[in-house]
Amino acid sequence: MQEYESRFWQLRLEHCKKALENNNFEVFVAQTFAEAKIIFKREILPSLIVKTASWGDSLTLYETGILEFLKQNQSIDLIETFAKDLPRGEILERRRQALLVDLFFTGSNAVTETGKLVNLDMVGNRVGAITFGPKNVVLLISRNKLVKDVEKGMERIKAHAAPLNAIRHEGWKTPCVKTSLCMDCNSPDRICNTWVITEKSYPRHRIKIILINQDGGL
Repeated sequence: MQEYESRFWQLRLEHCKKALENNNFEVFVAQTFAEAKIIFKREILPSLIVKTASWGDSLTLYETGILEFLKQNQSIDLIETFAKDLPRGEILERRRQALLVDLFFTGSNAVTETGKLVNLDMVGNRVGAITFGPKNVVLLISRNKLVKDVEKGMERIKAHAAPLNAIRHEGWKTPCVKTSLCMDCNSPDRICNTWVITEKSYPRHRIKIILINQDGGL
């Protein structure tokens, strides 16, 4: 990464951090995915009482290595909701259980310069957990998710993130898998079902955000 590019994004992320903090989010800035993991271990986790945890699908989260750390932590019961060897009914039941954990992890499809989160979900467990249920939520958000406003966030998701997400799931049959373009489809595999715009964290600091000065996710 060129030094000037890193500095450019650092300034943008610091501005976003202030906007998010004004909206009652607790916010940290990491320079790398590895640093995001360190921030979680040293600055977030020690301040919480965590006996149960789970997560929603997020490539940015996976890149930080936080999940591997949690799986090695014997004191935390980690609810696995993506096991491929389990029937669909069991997966959905685990995702319901995950809405009551002490700590939930995921990413965000977009974050605005004014400090709002924009997300679009298929099942709803990810956005449901962001909204209500888990005592604390940690979001890992890479710099390429930063947009001007909610409208631009929704545009980014429909034009970029959603088609890519459909394509990465083998066997899903939506028009965007073949065209890369959103067709506002009626497919049984449609992933664009529930919008959630989070303007403020309630209660204050329930949602904790680590902004990362690297491109990641979709």
